[in-house]
Amino acid sequence: MSVLNPLVIKRFIQMHLSKGKSDRKDAQWLLRYGQQQVLKIWQPAETVLVECRQLEQVNEQLIKQKTMLSNSLEALQQQPIVSKLALKRLQQLRKTLTQQVAAVEAELLILLEQRFAAEMTLLCSIRGIGRKTAGMLLLFADGFTRLDNYRQLIAMAGLSPREHTSGTSIRGRVRITKMGGGLIRGKLFMCSFSAKRSNAACSALFDHLVAKGKNKKLALIAVCNKLLKQAFAIIKSGVPYQADFISSLT
Repeated sequence: MSVLNPLVIKRFIQMHLSKGKSDRKDAQWLLRYGQQQVLKIWQPAETVLVECRQLEQVNEQLIKQKTMLSNSLEALQQQPIVSKLALKRLQQLRKTLTQQVAAVEAELLILLEQRFAAEMTLLCSIRGIGRKTAGMLLLFADGFTRLDNYRQLIAMAGLSPREHTSGTSIRGRVRITKMGGGLIRGKLFMCSFSAKRSNAACSALFDHLVAKGKNKKLALIAVCNKLLKQAFAIIKSGVPYQADFISSLT
């Protein structure tokens, strides 16, 4: 069995100028794609990773509920008449959700540190990456076991640049694809603020781009990419982060 991104099949069908859509036609196109393309055989994830992803989903749901509750609490406090009982109940619920989020995050980290003890230590040696981000990155990348190069990791995170230009008439701004892990992108973006101050390579990259006239948000996205490159190199080499490291690669 192979597992594919549905967008790949959609683009394949569009490329062949298919007309109309039905379950039968979709099945025929799936067959045709499988006959023409080399497919990778799907391998199930480790049990611990499946459990961690389930915990991550629960945590996302709890955070969404907490955000909605906070908005309701703020809206209530803006009203001319505020029920003390209603205010008390909402505050209690928010406190409970905050505790639940902290508990789930702690349980998730414990599982990840048990499975990826050495990898967690390596990733946390990178200036700008903390325990939570290291754990999320390992979970997101399946422990880096199925990646051949850092470009695959950047593409998975949706941080690959996407250019939109043609001749002299179309000069669109270069943007990131945003196809992939929204959670890890958000976490890395927050880490980039710390990395541009404490991580020598990230700091140099940020200053260089800003000096060239690039806006700071674009420079921070470049820092996110740099962090992913460092993470991939460190996991694959098994060597902790070294601030004065100079690559011998050209």
